[in-house]
Amino acid sequence: MVGVVVTGRGGVGKTTLTANLGAYFARERYKTLLIDGDVYLPKLAFHFGLDRPRYHLHALLKDDSLRPEMAIYEIPENRLFVLPGSSRFYDILMTPAERLKDVVSNAMRHFALTIIDSPTGIPFDTLPLFSLVQYQIVVVEVERSPIHSFETLVKNEILKLKALGDLYGLRVGVVLNKVRESEEEIEGVLRFLDENVRVEVLGVVPMDEKVPEAINYGKPVLEHDPSSPAAKAFRKVGENLERWVFGRNPGTEFINRVIKEGWS
Repeated sequence: MVGVVVTGRGGVGKTTLTANLGAYFARERYKTLLIDGDVYLPKLAFHFGLDRPRYHLHALLKDDSLRPEMAIYEIPENRLFVLPGSSRFYDILMTPAERLKDVVSNAMRHFALTIIDSPTGIPFDTLPLFSLVQYQIVVVEVERSPIHSFETLVKNEILKLKALGDLYGLRVGVVLNKVRESEEEIEGVLRFLDENVRVEVLGVVPMDEKVPEAINYGKPVLEHDPSSPAAKAFRKVGENLERWVFGRNPGTEFINRVIKEGWS
């Protein structure tokens, strides 16, 4: 049972990355669960066309008689599984968040990989979930801050979020998303992260109009337009994360096969 938490400030593309990583790992035959951990502003359901599901994370938090599988939905196109939140204001307002860790832990048990989409900024409400995972991805949108002040962005954003992962002993990586800058500028950013932050960059995803188009269709761009620049970049992020999580050396080959084929 392996867990990844996706963090970052609002609007950087955390949920989009979560959805596309889920699509990648499901395609690679890992039994994968995506959880919308943003209790107060859940959006993951929209990325899969799940319109007002009857059962959801908020229902599980309110009613301990419900089984987790009642709120987990299989996406038929790729055998990916999603535990969405509720978009209804009453559900969000009356949610007892103190049960979050227990509910998520129970949901994770039957999956090889779980990816949790966290709230924006410092995710105080979902910090207990960090103890359930082994990996953290910090999503950064360079364009939101002028390239010359990237050092300020690092201090205000990346280092604070990375400190959470370090506190819980997680392996932390960064994804640069919605990139419009030149290759030369991005190379400078990558050098800065390597030399000053000592954090590994899992991938660089370009700004791509196919991404919002895919969301409108209720699909990850990996499914909607696999040949688009963003889809290719998300696939590369998935490949790098897969090496982190499952490895490819002969000593783990048998374990990987068991994990991939564990579809019960």
